Amino acid sequence: MLQVNFIRQNTVLTKERLAVRNFANIGLVDTILEIDDELRKVKGITENLQASINNASKEIGMLMAKGEKETAEIKKQEVTTLKNELAEKTAALIELETSFTKNILLLPNLPHASVPKGKSAEENEVIRAGGNMPTLISSAKPHWDLIKQYNLIDFETGAKLAGSGFPLYKGKGAKLQRSLIQFFLDYNTAAGYTEYMPPLMVNEATAYGTGQLPDKEGQMYHITADGLYLIPTAEVPVTNVFSNEIIKEADLPVKMTAYTPCFRREAGSFGSDVRGLNRVHQFDKVEIIQLVHPQNSYQVLEEMVLHVEKLLQLLELPYRILRLCGGDMGFTSALTYDFEVYSAAQQKWLEVSSVSNFETFQTNRMKIRHKDENGKTQLLHSLNGSSLALPRIVAALLENNQTETGINLPQALHQYVGLTTIN
Repeated sequence: MLQVNFIRQNTVLTKERLAVRNFANIGLVDTILEIDDELRKVKGITENLQASINNASKEIGMLMAKGEKETAEIKKQEVTTLKNELAEKTAALIELETSFTKNILLLPNLPHASVPKGKSAEENEVIRAGGNMPTLISSAKPHWDLIKQYNLIDFETGAKLAGSGFPLYKGKGAKLQRSLIQFFLDYNTAAGYTEYMPPLMVNEATAYGTGQLPDKEGQMYHITADGLYLIPTAEVPVTNVFSNEIIKEADLPVKMTAYTPCFRREAGSFGSDVRGLNRVHQFDKVEIIQLVHPQNSYQVLEEMVLHVEKLLQLLELPYRILRLCGGDMGFTSALTYDFEVYSAAQQKWLEVSSVSNFETFQTNRMKIRHKDENGKTQLLHSLNGSSLALPRIVAALLENNQTETGINLPQALHQYVGLTTIN
């Protein structure tokens, strides 16, 4: 959530940065400031009324002690009038606060100055690419056919158990999945990230803290009877571990990693984009999260990008890194880099990670703070990245490494899977 004081002091800049996002309702900025002006005014009136009531109450006590009952009764009538006025202004204040919160929650984060203008993914900037493009055998197949050939995942039984988009991993497919998760976690913890194993369901306040609510309400599975949501990513519970806390300067940066299943209702609608593992309702992902001093957050962002890039190099996958344009960025992000791997049999790029700096947008909601050198409480910056999301990694590994006799695994996975080839 944006800070209203920043908006007030930087109104023109706020509107300019929202325009980079192609945010349609720029006038909302003025509406928010108008509501805040009225809110401050009414709050001042209520505070003055309360002070007058307090002073009058003390005066009544003094008058009663002196035996001046008639004068005290007149003062009591004045207090009654003041209390009625206070009740009226308090109701107005509550209404204004509700309106203010409702409106400011509609504003997305402001893009960093380096974010390019653009309306869609076609206008994202390729920062760099790496890895070697595979040369496929003449009989190469897409991963959904390879999955059937080697009996790795059963989509039909998964659909019977839960519905379309819920894969059932089995045999070597389950072992590959488990091995990738362990490989990713080991890689992250070796880099100083502390592993967490969070709940897979969160309450409304937790989903609000990282910005899933109200922005992505329709994409989450909602357990209405208990008011809980199945998590769309480990980012949601893990970042909230430190909500409403002041972190000591000596404990920064806070580096966290977690594996969780992830649940998302929206799973695409047509064609090869949703076939096989390209887009599913339940998938596995390992996440990295950092809480850092604001002065260091963009340096940390670049370090996290290098961290994910090295992981893709170890998997020997061709990849590219994109800086997202304003129109393709997530609601909460100030700057996002996407990682895509090339799926050779499908002949297209598949997104496997997003690494983002949210600056204070999330920490303002969660009240995650630190004390600066002057002892003043300040918001921290939060960052997160996928390290990595498994479905499309598996799709690319299967397609890019297929041979006539099996699927060769990258060397980094040999010790984890206990195999060099799936056949």
